[in-house]
Amino acid sequence: MTEMDAELLSDTFVDLADTMVADFDVIDFLHMLTDRSVQLLSASAAGVLLADPRGQLRVAAASSDAAGLVELFQIQNDQGPCLDCFRSGQPVTAAGLAGPDQRWPRFAAAATQAGFGAVHALPMRLRKQVIGALNLFSADPGRFGAADLRIGQALADVATIGLLQERNVRRAETLAEQLQAALNSRVVIEQAKGKMAERLGLDMDRAFALLRDHARNTNQRLTDVARHVIDSPTADFPAPPHGQARLGGEVAPGG
Repeated sequence: MTEMDAELLSDTFVDLADTMVADFDVIDFLHMLTDRSVQLLSASAAGVLLADPRGQLRVAAASSDAAGLVELFQIQNDQGPCLDCFRSGQPVTAAGLAGPDQRWPRFAAAATQAGFGAVHALPMRLRKQVIGALNLFSADPGRFGAADLRIGQALADVATIGLLQERNVRRAETLAEQLQAALNSRVVIEQAKGKMAERLGLDMDRAFALLRDHARNTNQRLTDVARHVIDSPTADFPAPPHGQARLGGEVAPGG
C-alpha cells in the first residue's frame, strides 16, 4: 500500500467513526463506504445490500449506476453471490463471471453485460447478526488479493458497528427504523437523480455526484436536497455542468 493509500485508509476509518457522532446521514454514510472501497481496493465498483425490517434485502448504496442495477438484478432474481453472502454470513467469491458452469447463471450474464468480470461479497455482521453485504465488483476476472479482502471486511465491520450503534441503538427496533428510512430515502434520491439527469443532459452517476456535492456544500441532508429537487418544479438544480448557466429552474448555454 502506498503512503497516499495508507493516509486515505486512515482518513476513511476516521470519517466512518466521525459519522457516528455527527448528525448521522445513513445514505451519505453508505455511499462514502462504497466510494472509499473503490478508491482503496482493487475494485471497479462497490455496492451495499441491507435487510429491511422483514429481513428482505434491498439496494442501499452503490458507487455507480451499473453496480446498483446488478445488485437489484440479484434481488429480483433471487440469485447471486451477495445474496449467498448475506444468508450464510460468510464471504463469497465469483472470480470468473464469463466462464462456463456458473453457480449463478442469470446473475453472471447480467454482471458480465454490465462490464464486470468478478465480484467478492463481504458480510456486514456483528457476531451472529448479519444486516447486509458489502459487494466489490471488478472489471477483470480473478480473485481479489488477501490484503484487499482484509481491508474490505474491516470497512464492512466498522460500517456495521456504525449502523448498529447510531442514535442510542442496541435496540433492534431502532435499527429497523433507521434502515427502513435509508431505503425510503433512496427512492427519493433516485427520483431526483432521474429528474436532474433529464433536465441537465447528464448520466445518472454524474447527476448523483452533483446532488451529493450540493448537499455537503450547503450543509443539508442529502434526502432533503433530493426532495426539494422533486417537489419544486422551478427550483435551481445543484451545480449545472461546466459551460452552462443557471436560469431559473432551467439551464441555458453560456458562461
